[in-house]
Amino acid sequence: MGVMHRLVDRNEEFVSKFRHGDRTGAPAQHLALLTCMDARIHLAPALGLDIGDANIIRNAGGRASDDAIRSLVISTELLGTNEIAVMHHTDCGMLKFTNDDSVPSCRPRAGSTRPASTSFPSQRSSRACATTLRRSRRRPWWPTASR
Repeated sequence: MGVMHRLVDRNEEFVSKFRHGDRTGAPAQHLALLTCMDARIHLAPALGLDIGDANIIRNAGGRASDDAIRSLVISTELLGTNEIAVMHHTDCGMLKFTNDDSVPSCRPRAGSTRPASTSFPSQRSSRACATTLRRSRRRPWWPTASR
């Protein structure tokens, strides 16, 4: 049995026991969290979160890409979020290469000369968090109260 078949089977079992369907899509803790897609990050136990506590936006490096910012704006403007956290982590693979490093591997498959986003970091994690927040706040659609 392949991975996808196991996932479908596990999901069917999960759905049969799921008891949180009455909750809204709004985060109960009024929190949005932007973090990396790294498979080692298991947010619920790491931060003591329960189902429905936070909107979680994940992408490579936990960057404030246009897509991530769109999700954060929806979370704040439509879902009642009033706090945003950016969480980077130790040994992030995104600290090991730049956007230009990914171009040769993306071009043959996508036919593109550049990846869609140029937000891969070249700095350490604490500076990357500050840079992410600064770049986010400069966007014209970022909530004024958060600037």
